[in-house]
Amino acid sequence: MEFNIFTLVFLIAIFSYVITLLWLNVRQDKAVTKSFSAVPAEFSEKITLEQHQKAAQYTQAKLLVNHFEIIFSTLVLLIWTLGGGLNWLDTIWQTQGFDTINTGVLFIISLMVIGSAIDLPFSVYRTFALEQKFGFNKMTMGTFIGDLFKGLLLMLIIGLPLVYAILWLMNEMGEFWWAYVWLVLTGFSLLMFWLYPSYIAPIFNKFKPLDNLELKVKIDSLLIRTGFKSDGVFVMDGSKRSSHGNAYFTGIGKNKRIVFFDTLLEGMEDKEVEAILAHELGHFHHKHIRKHMISSFTISLLGLALLGYLINQPWFFNGLGVQTMSNHTALILFTLTLPVFSFFIAPISNALSRKHEFEADSFAAKHTNADDLISSLVKLYRDNASTLTPDRLYSAFHDSHPSATIRINHLKASEN
Repeated sequence: MEFNIFTLVFLIAIFSYVITLLWLNVRQDKAVTKSFSAVPAEFSEKITLEQHQKAAQYTQAKLLVNHFEIIFSTLVLLIWTLGGGLNWLDTIWQTQGFDTINTGVLFIISLMVIGSAIDLPFSVYRTFALEQKFGFNKMTMGTFIGDLFKGLLLMLIIGLPLVYAILWLMNEMGEFWWAYVWLVLTGFSLLMFWLYPSYIAPIFNKFKPLDNLELKVKIDSLLIRTGFKSDGVFVMDGSKRSSHGNAYFTGIGKNKRIVFFDTLLEGMEDKEVEAILAHELGHFHHKHIRKHMISSFTISLLGLALLGYLINQPWFFNGLGVQTMSNHTALILFTLTLPVFSFFIAPISNALSRKHEFEADSFAAKHTNADDLISSLVKLYRDNASTLTPDRLYSAFHDSHPSATIRINHLKASEN
């Protein structure tokens, strides 16, 4: 094993990353504990102390699991890199006699399968222990296993050709291969956005047209007022897996769908559902999806350009425990280590996301009743056992949405 300066940089980065994550978890735990005995005044009329304490206990239980996940995933990353795991796996495939591209494809796919297997115990625990304990899990073991096989099949059908195309471009397109890979990935992402509502999501869930005629009239009127055209309004059987509620719209171009979880509709009045939809349409009106895609594509271009430089640097490979330089190991090393180095800019992207949430809320308050949106949000916080008192720094790093108090105060201010 050859260590260099970059090895030290990586170790410092990963140590800082882990310590910060654990420190933020401790801060979040303390914030929840501090407010455990009393419901915040602005929620006291609609959320009972028992419901508030359930949210606190649920949050703390998730934090405890996350403590172990952080430490375990860090050890796995160190084993794959400095521990020689990637080098070992690469050597196995290099000696099988396949050509360069097929060797790389097999290396990457096998690594993805192994990674999924390593994460499986945590996934099982989260679903059948943690979520079950707090009454959210509705998934059977049969559904869980079925989802695993469907996901694996999709990975092979969609992932194999994509990985092959990327490695072929890296091998054949010369110094600026990263620009061609970026074009392929961008086109692939747009295709997935278009395919997802009608062809991929139905593999996992059932979707049926909204059959509440009175609510449908309200929604149609809202869509006309806001100029939104979609492929339809659908109800998804979210209760098949969880009692958590949600709503979203998905797709691009003419292939857009508005989707409500059946669990959300069960506890909401029609006017509250309309307000939630108005919020989602606010994202559409302000072109948040388009802006997010543009920023995501820009960041991916810069990342691929950086990889285009690193792929020719022996210190990058050797410093992370890989002896043989290759396109596929460079791609995996970059993918595995990027979160460690990019974590500290998360507050910037989250701040932008929260700005978008405020804009969408303001749009909803303009086209529906702000009180209805506030009421629906409180119900969502209550029914999903979301903590009402997150730590400010924890929220800055982890939350793409404003905290409950800040968001509702913003909505109340918009009424004035």
